[in-house]
Amino acid sequence: MTTAPHDESPPRHALTVLGAGVMGVGITVLALGHGLPVHLVDVDRELLDRAGDRIDGELRLAELMGALPPGISPGELVTGTSLKAAAGATAVIEAVTENAATKAAVLSEVSALVRPGTPLITNTSSIPVDELAGALERPEELVGTHFMNPPYLIGTAEVVRGPRTGEPAMAAVTSLLAALRRRAVVVRDAPGFVTSRILHPMINDAARVVEEGTATAEAVDALMQGCLGHPTGPLRTADLIGIDNLVDSLRVLHERTGDDGCRPSELLVRLVREGRLGRKSGRGFYDYT
Repeated sequence: MTTAPHDESPPRHALTVLGAGVMGVGITVLALGHGLPVHLVDVDRELLDRAGDRIDGELRLAELMGALPPGISPGELVTGTSLKAAAGATAVIEAVTENAATKAAVLSEVSALVRPGTPLITNTSSIPVDELAGALERPEELVGTHFMNPPYLIGTAEVVRGPRTGEPAMAAVTSLLAALRRRAVVVRDAPGFVTSRILHPMINDAARVVEEGTATAEAVDALMQGCLGHPTGPLRTADLIGIDNLVDSLRVLHERTGDDGCRPSELLVRLVREGRLGRKSGRGFYDYT
């Protein structure tokens, strides 16, 4: 099922985004660039302060790349460390670390703070939505929306409807994505949904090819780009996702599906251990310093 990506007169939204990591920052840039006010929340004040500079830089980049609508002033950004900021939001997007217990705890606390009827959106790449919905006071308000990185450059979002997700929550999320000029493709709930269930095991296999000495990372990506039409190559994509995030997602998939192809390769695990997390750390499969 696909919904229209545009809305001539979208309703006003006031977002709270939880988590000032890579995805929280990217989602915040997307919203601000479309004129929506955002309250960005993270328990780490230092991380929040750094996020402000990153948001400014990515807003400029998005504008230069023509990824933002012309003639719209950026929305107002407010940052803070308290979840109480979510109380006045029209929608809350949770983008904390890809750990089911952490996400469930944050969503449970937020569910008790927001007005009934406020959609809660979990930005997860692999954790089933219904697994998290059990932590909420009103599980029908939870929807999964998997934004790709960077959200302000990718015009489609995977929307995951859990078994208990209600029609009002789906309508609210569809309206929000229309205001963000994003095409929403709705799928059913499952570990990894569609994008991660296909992409992450493929990246894992690409890492195994490098680990086994069959080819370099550069050769793998060149072949996947030149022969199979992958836009960036799987290992450059891994660096963009964040190799730590990728390993977390693969572990979730392996635990919930039993598919041994989702067990993180030793090379991916070693890169995380060495702090080579991809673009965000300056080094991953490639060097960005």
